[in-house]
Amino acid sequence: MLRLSSIALSIAFLFGAGAAASAQSIVSTQEDITMTVQQQDVSQFVPETHTETSQRNVKIDGEAATLTRYERRDERNAGLEGEHFSSMVAADGTLKGFANITFDLVGKPLPSRERSEQIAREFLQQIAPDLLPRMEISWIDPHDEPIRVQRDGRYETVTLTGMKVKARNLADGRWFWVIVGSDEKPMIFERDIVWITFPGHRQTEKWLHDSWLKEQASK
Repeated sequence: MLRLSSIALSIAFLFGAGAAASAQSIVSTQEDITMTVQQQDVSQFVPETHTETSQRNVKIDGEAATLTRYERRDERNAGLEGEHFSSMVAADGTLKGFANITFDLVGKPLPSRERSEQIAREFLQQIAPDLLPRMEISWIDPHDEPIRVQRDGRYETVTLTGMKVKARNLADGRWFWVIVGSDEKPMIFERDIVWITFPGHRQTEKWLHDSWLKEQASK
């Protein structure tokens, strides 16, 4: 965006206000295209069974972003800690992450580590190719996420498990991961995670995690 804005200023200097307006139009069009592409990137992962239930402006590591939540149209296991799809998109259109927490994938066989890495790399090539050149995989292992579900009139917590491909971007030292579900599709994606080595905790807000949202609400 900075480069495009500089072009607009140069045109204004050379050709006057009329040309500047046209140049600014080009910049605005480019911004619209960026956001449209990003929206398409997110929408392709939202389950057809879901509909948008909320959207809010938040900050992630000081950067403006939009958190959008989708839940099942039939309201199965609705609400905080239940089934949902959530996405986080930065103000510049970068997809910061998403989480597809669904009961449909509970208790099913997981792909191998090799297959999980292949799926993760193919996904990153499509959605976040900038992360691949300096990608260093830390580990690939099963990862559990809780879901609150209702059965026989009672609520209980079950475990949703995926294969987590955790990696570090050596270009900036930040972490990212793709968690692959039993259906061999990305179940969770997060990028640009800042980790504070000492005393050892995550700095980046956990907007995609219902347990963290619940903690914030209690505060």
